[in-house]
Amino acid sequence: MTREIENAAGIPVVQIATIVPIMLTVGANRIVPGVAIPHPTGSPELGKAGDKATRRELLLRAFKAMETEITYQTVFE
Repeated sequence: MTREIENAAGIPVVQIATIVPIMLTVGANRIVPGVAIPHPTGSPELGKAGDKATRRELLLRAFKAMETEITYQTVFE
């Protein structure tokens, strides 16, 4: 699906995913590894400030991935 959105509409798509090999298998172009299965975009065990910092860092990495020209599947660590 993500490749179709990028190819047909020219809109970059970033997937934040906890299981990167699955995203590679299904063909996602831009992948940002998530934190953990129950909380892919946060770390509530770090408290409110730590969770917010984690979410912010993931989103900044996803924005960078959206701006990056790629020619093959890329994982943004």
